[in-house]
This record gives sequence, C-alpha cells and structure tokens, in this order.
Amino acid sequence: MSSNREHTGRKGFLGMQFEPGYFRQLFRIVLPIAAQTLMTALVSVSDTLMLGAVNQESFAAASQASQVSTLENFIIFGVTAGISTMAAQYWGKGDKKTVERIQSIALRYTLPFGFLTMLLATFLPGPIMNLLATDPTVRSLGAEYLRIVGVSYLFTAVSQVVLTVMKNSDRVARSSAYAISTVILNIVLNFLLIFNPFRIEALRCVEGIRGAALATSLSKLVEVTLCLLESVRHEDVKLRVRQIFEKMTKLSKDFWHYSWPLIANTIAWGGGMFAFSVIIGQLGGEDNTSIISAHAMGNIVKNCCDCLGAGVGHGAAILLGNRLGRGEFEQAKRDGRSYVILSLLIGVLSGVVLLLISPLVVKLAHLMPDFKGGQAEYYLERILWMCSYYMIGRTLNTMLINGIFSAGGDTRFGFWCDLGNLWGIIIPAACIAAFACGAPPLLVYFILYLDEFTKIPIEAIHYKKYKWLRNIAADTEQA
Repeated sequence: MSSNREHTGRKGFLGMQFEPGYFRQLFRIVLPIAAQTLMTALVSVSDTLMLGAVNQESFAAASQASQVSTLENFIIFGVTAGISTMAAQYWGKGDKKTVERIQSIALRYTLPFGFLTMLLATFLPGPIMNLLATDPTVRSLGAEYLRIVGVSYLFTAVSQVVLTVMKNSDRVARSSAYAISTVILNIVLNFLLIFNPFRIEALRCVEGIRGAALATSLSKLVEVTLCLLESVRHEDVKLRVRQIFEKMTKLSKDFWHYSWPLIANTIAWGGGMFAFSVIIGQLGGEDNTSIISAHAMGNIVKNCCDCLGAGVGHGAAILLGNRLGRGEFEQAKRDGRSYVILSLLIGVLSGVVLLLISPLVVKLAHLMPDFKGGQAEYYLERILWMCSYYMIGRTLNTMLINGIFSAGGDTRFGFWCDLGNLWGIIIPAACIAAFACGAPPLLVYFILYLDEFTKIPIEAIHYKKYKWLRNIAADTEQA
C-alpha cells in the first residue's frame, strides 16, 4: 500500500506544499552546499583585495585569466550534473554499487578534459590572454598566472566528481567540509605567498600574482588528496581505477544519454560567459582595465549573494531525484511548484542583500590603487545595481534547469534554451551594440545581463509539460 504521505502535502507560506519536516531535510543539504559556495566565492574576494592591493593590473589579469578555470568548471559541472541526475535516483532506490560505477564513468570523461585544459594553460597562456585583454601588462601578468595555475585544472577534474558523488550519497556535510577546508587553506596561502609577510627569501620569486596562482594549485592538490583518501576508505562508494577503463556498458550509455545535454548546455552557457569576458575585455578603450576590474568585482559579489540560491537548486535536484527514484510522482509535482516559489523568494532576498552591501563593496574597492574616484568606481556602482535584479532571474533559472528538470532526467531542454537564448539573441545583440554601434560599456553590460530573463517564458511553458516527472532507475531496468 502506498504511503498516504505522498498525497497529503501541507499548505505553507505563499502556497508552498512541502511535507512536515521536509524543510529540515532540505536545509541539511542546502546549508553545507551554500556554505561551500560562499567560501569558494570568498577565495575570489581574497584574490581581489590582495591582488588589488598590489596593483590594479594584477587584479585584472588574474580575473581575466581565471576565465579559463571558469570555462573548465562549467564543462565539469555538466558531467557532475549528470552524476547528480542518476546518482540521486539510484541512491534513493538503494542501489549503492551503481552509484560507485557512475563515479568511475564520470572520471572517464573529466580526466582527459582536465589534462587538456592543463596543457593549454601551461603551454599556450599568451594566445589565451590575447583573447581576454587588450592591455599589454594585463596580458603578460595573466600569462604568468596561467602557467602556474594550470596543474590545478587536472586536480579539479578529479575532486569535483568525487565531491558530487559524496553529496548524492548522504555525505553532504563531509563533502562540504573538505571543500571549505581547501578554500580556507587557499585564502591563507594567498596571504603568505602574495605578500610574503615574513620576507622568506625563497618565496620572493612567487610574490604577487604568481603567489596567487601557486596558492590555488597547492590548495587544489590538498583537495584532491582528501577526495582520494575518502574514496579509498568509504565502504559503499569506492574509487575503482579499473572501472574507469572498462568497456562501454548499458549504464555508460545511459549516463551519456542524460549527461551529454548537460555537458552541451554548460559548454553553451559557459562558452557564453567566456564570450561575455571577451566582449568586456575589448570595451572601454583607455578605460579597459577599469571596466574589467568593475566587472570582476561585480561577479564576485554576485557569486557570494547567489550561494543560497545555488544551494537550494542543488538540494532540490538531490531530494527530487530521490523521490522520483522511489516513484512518488504526485508529491514530486507539488514539491516542484513549492521549489519555484522558494527560488523566487530567495532571488528577491539575494538581490536586496546585494543592494544593501553595495556601499561596503565600493569602499572595499577603494583599497585598490587608482580605484577611488576613478572610472572603475563609476562602472562598479552601476554594475552592482544590475547584479541586484539579475539575482531573481538567476535563482529561478538555477532551480528550474539545474534543479527540477535535471532531477527527472529532463536534461536536453536546458541546452536548447541556452543555445538559442545566449548565442541566438544575447551575444549577437551585445556584439552589434559594442562593435557595430559603438555603444557605451554599461549599455553593452545591460544587454548581456538580460540573459537570465529572456528565457523565463519558454522555461515556464516547459515546466508545465511535466516531462521532468520521470523515474530514470525504473526506465533503465525496463530497457
């Protein structure tokens, strides 16, 4: 007999119908993930303040060079989202060995990509920076940063897979603890290596931007070491190297079936964000460094304020996936509606918080040489205002595409939506405005920041079709 619990959602605040105790369960997952996301963003804050205290060119160079890791993270996110889509449902069903095999299959794809990214950053940093900046000093400093930080991209390709599997196998707190510890280590190493406060002679060669790159590489080495130790000693989900090199199986094909749209989606979206940086990197003429610095500061603040929205989206993907794996479709449908309402509330709250802290952000930016009273401050104040309303669309879209749709294996929609929206509308419009019409940088920035809103109507229509109400584990068994 099916549980009555599945059909008795309790009406709550603003029509949300989560079961009694569900919020407690949700936020046991959300809070560690949100804390991890915030701490990761704080690494960028530490880079900003510390490199900004060195000089504005170092800050701008590290910001633009880090777009390589951002692009890698987007693609790895596609694979790890595929892990979440399948692992959450199989774990909800109680099939732990399949979750273990899913981890090995994911590493089969992330390892080669991480290795390739490492090679590009290490051996071709000059051409990469030529795309991302016009200032010769920024290009030179960014190339130095990429040569040192490149090895961290390989470490990330392993650690992110293991951390994602941990989150989907009842080890959310431990996964976040590893990631947060790594972030704290990164911040401490940033201070020691960028400024060399104890005047250690051996560290003089890595002071400044080189120190920031080395701090990232060392902290990522620690993170991947922790992940490998976890995988060796865990009883249910171990890392088995031989599984990585096994022949294609039915599970491998299913993983690829659900993951390729997510990978393609993150390539489309991540490539779009990379294109944003390329466009912004060519704006402003003599004020190019100012617009890059203001854009980087705005991104950091936006990412800090987005931590709760990202956490709730990830939590929704896990818990909805567990429920769908158990075949509880009616309650999953009610949960989906409640998650949409919750994401809108969090988006508004995040935007208000961003507005409230904006004056403090501008004061912190004054720590950077040549920022106070200059063009960069003018850009930053207006970019922060745009970021505040952007949070509403970002939080809602994270919930729909990365949370609700992915939980049920409805992974193709996000790809086609971002491909059409970003590459069909937003980027062409921004390029025309910037390079054909010579529009002011802030107008171009405004056009770029419409991307989270122009796709909402089509997402709402798709949500109502309920294609995401699917039990992947059952479909695999029947096949």
